[in-house]
Amino acid sequence: MPTPPDVIRCAYAELVVTDLAAARWFYVDLLGLVVTAEEPEAIYLRAFEEYLHHSLVLRRGDVAACARLAYRVRSAAEVDRAEEYYRALGVRVERVPAGATRGIGEAVRIEDPLGFPVEFFHDAEHVERLTQRYDLHGAGAISRLDHFNVVTPDVPAAQRYYEDLGFKVSEDIADAEGTVYAAWLYRKPTVHDVALTGGDGPRMHHIAFATHERSQILHLCDHLGAARRSEMIERGPGRHGVSNAFYLYLRDPDGHRIEIYTHDYYTGDPDNPVVRWDVHDNQRRDWWGNPVVPSWYAEASTVLDLDGRPRPLTRRTESREADVTVGADGFSYTRAEETETPPRGFKVGNQV
Repeated sequence: MPTPPDVIRCAYAELVVTDLAAARWFYVDLLGLVVTAEEPEAIYLRAFEEYLHHSLVLRRGDVAACARLAYRVRSAAEVDRAEEYYRALGVRVERVPAGATRGIGEAVRIEDPLGFPVEFFHDAEHVERLTQRYDLHGAGAISRLDHFNVVTPDVPAAQRYYEDLGFKVSEDIADAEGTVYAAWLYRKPTVHDVALTGGDGPRMHHIAFATHERSQILHLCDHLGAARRSEMIERGPGRHGVSNAFYLYLRDPDGHRIEIYTHDYYTGDPDNPVVRWDVHDNQRRDWWGNPVVPSWYAEASTVLDLDGRPRPLTRRTESREADVTVGADGFSYTRAEETETPPRGFKVGNQV
């Protein structure tokens, strides 16, 4: 195989939304993302610390879906390398000219071995970085895009694909029999640029944006409460066990899941250790032991092929995390040294 492209980080996502005005309210008026450009059929958004043209594209369409996940590579020559690598891999590859996506230079688009529409680019239009424009920041200011989370039926196979691409594993969830339920992989020196969640796929589980402070996440909750749109809060706020990050999961008007995320940790040293979690550890998904709502495991966004058609799903054949942690985690353990954690009837999941 040729040398894989040198990926820097996750860079942008393109979502298809059915109501552009409703999506604009959610992403701009509520979350506070910055509008870089606006067209009748699309909006290009970025966060306050970002200087590339956009990190999120909202494009109007008839069916809500994820149209593209994009990674930035280190140089223009790496775009050529991406084309060579994926043609040798035997997947569908398209070379697109600069401007095929507004603000983005020449790029290579593929349908990756996992079934996802992925783009690799280097050149992009630079815009004003608004890091110190505090007059524009709201109380819930979002700093940058942080990661993608994708649903795939075979997590170890997906992990091998990403490791071949130069990604490293930071954390995973498995059981004593060796079944892997999820894995987190990175190129930039944080916990992840992409997470792999075991399930029927390919589907997009969520896109995550980072803030600097927990208080900014709490403000977004208050904002939704004041707007009487608290039903858009799916899960959290809370703290993950995996990644240690403070989190909030929201669902946009089309049901796309968006995570707001802060306070994970540095992974840039070459010997960064892998953290392994037991699937029965109640604190893996929420450090405080709060149960995971069933929709978080079951629901995810459709992904499109390069022609804009929904990708068919492949079913997961191994056991599923939601099935082995009965009652949304409540019948697992909190302290591994105890054969049975004393029941707490007030904890959802301990009730039958």
